Amino acid sequence: MSYDHLRKRLPRFLERYLWRFENEMEDAVAGFASSLAPGARLLDAGAGEGKYRHLFSHARYTGVDLAVGDRAWDYTRIDVLCDLAALPFVAGCFDAAINIVTLEHVRDPVGVLKELGRALRPGGRLLLAAPQDWEVHQAPNDYFRYTRYGVRHLLEEAGFAEIAVQPGGGYFRLMGRRMLNGIQFFRGLWRIPAALVLGPAGLLFPLFDGLDRERNFTLGYLCTATKR
Repeated sequence: MSYDHLRKRLPRFLERYLWRFENEMEDAVAGFASSLAPGARLLDAGAGEGKYRHLFSHARYTGVDLAVGDRAWDYTRIDVLCDLAALPFVAGCFDAAINIVTLEHVRDPVGVLKELGRALRPGGRLLLAAPQDWEVHQAPNDYFRYTRYGVRHLLEEAGFAEIAVQPGGGYFRLMGRRMLNGIQFFRGLWRIPAALVLGPAGLLFPLFDGLDRERNFTLGYLCTATKR
């Protein structure tokens, strides 16, 4: 059973507990959407299947993607098929942009962020989510991981200011996820004892996440920034 299918089968409170960073991203996008004025021009850079489109029904939503990430995805709802490093838009034509767990999949992250900055009007806002300690995914189009200092540096290089970087949990939440991830490596009858050992560990570890104050071990970051 895939993790997506497992998430859908779990009670909502347990799904939010185990996939907290994913839920934090979704909540952040929803909050970002609600902060936009009606008719605001929103660029979803790396839109994939367009899972966030419904949140921007009051705005002028444009979803762009190169459609090479996941072969199983349905990319038919993309508005513009393009490379994020070469956006086909005039400068300053968007009021806001989101870039959600996409920056690890581009070969030129600085170039992509500069393009997002070019497409935003001065004062336009960006919501960015980037991983630090995720497994390889959407191979072979998976190139980078980012520290809080790295993502801040890239945003500054791209001309953004008012940068805020928030870690998605700490060491114990990360270890809890790793325990659950480990179950997949066992086959046949071995999966039962593995689930009995790793499953409870995956449930218990996040309870201690408050002990990690520095949060140098984290799944990833949620970042906001403003175009200078």
